[in-house]
Amino acid sequence: MSIYQSAVRKPVTTALIYVGLAVIGIFSLSRLSVDFLPSMGDNTILVITTYSGASAADIENNVTKVLEGALSSVSNLKHITTSTKENSALVMMEFEYGIDIDEATNDVRDKLSLIADYLPDDANTPVLFKFGTDDIPIMILSVQAQESMKSLYKILDDRVASPLSRIKGVGTVSISGAPEREIQVYCDPYKLEAYNLTVEGIAATIAYENRNTPGGNLDIGTETLTIRMEGEFRDPRQIENIIVGHFQGRNIFLSDVARMEDTIKERSQETYIDGVQGGIIVIQKQAGANTVQICQKVLERLPELQKELPSDIKIGVVTDFSDNINRVINSLIETILITLILVVFIVFIFLGRWRATLIVAIVIPVSLITAFIYLLITGNTLNIISLSSLSIAIGMVVDDAIVALENITTHIERGSKPKSAAVYATNEVSISIIASTLTLLAVFIPLTMVTGVSGEIFRQLGWIVAL
Repeated sequence: MSIYQSAVRKPVTTALIYVGLAVIGIFSLSRLSVDFLPSMGDNTILVITTYSGASAADIENNVTKVLEGALSSVSNLKHITTSTKENSALVMMEFEYGIDIDEATNDVRDKLSLIADYLPDDANTPVLFKFGTDDIPIMILSVQAQESMKSLYKILDDRVASPLSRIKGVGTVSISGAPEREIQVYCDPYKLEAYNLTVEGIAATIAYENRNTPGGNLDIGTETLTIRMEGEFRDPRQIENIIVGHFQGRNIFLSDVARMEDTIKERSQETYIDGVQGGIIVIQKQAGANTVQICQKVLERLPELQKELPSDIKIGVVTDFSDNINRVINSLIETILITLILVVFIVFIFLGRWRATLIVAIVIPVSLITAFIYLLITGNTLNIISLSSLSIAIGMVVDDAIVALENITTHIERGSKPKSAAVYATNEVSISIIASTLTLLAVFIPLTMVTGVSGEIFRQLGWIVAL
């Protein structure tokens, strides 16, 4: 017994299968993440090595060339780029898409361990960073400030960045361009020489004094108390009273040999928004998170955070990547709906039967909704490629349905019973429908085998149209 014979003779079972597919498909759609493009994974590794006090030429000869020579032999490496400047060296390694980036990271780490002894002793251990499409910022916020400018970084870190980082799906919230508070100590070289002190010794003393020290536990009866000696400075003026040495039987305080300034840290960049100085907050998402939902939650949280900030600090939105995603996705959904309506209308005009038109109108959504099940199972997202695939698939689904319906209608007009007509008419055109379907599969299945960035983007197109 063929599939269509079973479907005709067991209509209840067939209807339940359709309803089940529709329910599972709708559930899958509600669980899908929305993004602009398919997730392409990480394919870039950055190796950063710092060498304080070294010139660019020294780092080029002693660090960059050593790293480049060792890392260029890593397997599946597509491009390697190096950048050298004072105090640091950067090696950017781009791999082929589709490889296991964790395995590539382990290979890079093994290569670095082999050349560790060939790097300068004062150079820090190379640090690895993986970079992919999920690391692209999804939202950039602007911050304007006036009176609170000196403490802007601390305020944003405590009252904005920390709450935003706790939103589900948010990966990293970073602050740039905002000044950081810094206590600068200017030592008088003549006084240091007179009291036989050094800058290094004063720096070590300040660091030693500015820390909390655990003192163990103290048992009193049935209670155990934790002892801690708080030494961190609460006020910059406390630093002036640090004893940094002794001379001729008396204590030498920091204020005797140095002056302090409560100022901001030296910066390599400044940020201005509409002519007002401020900072930038960059928000990145976790891998596989829903970009649209995250941006919506951030926007909902901003008014609450604004109320907790000083009155002179204003937060605005510079870039919201979800706007572009929503516009494109909504446009594609509108296109699909218009296509569906036009197809049903044209089918009704040419077939002239409302029952046949209703069958086509039911078949199209149920056939397309199975794509959402595939997307959820495979961990993909709802994006412009998957929606474009559905738009293409509408015409293919309708073609087969119209051919079968037209032949069934012809048999009914000749006097056959509906059930018999459905079986015999479908049997007559089954070979043609299968042949046309196999032709389409021959066109789209190869897209699932394409490698590189093109394969990462168009693989969904091949599978969705095929399904």
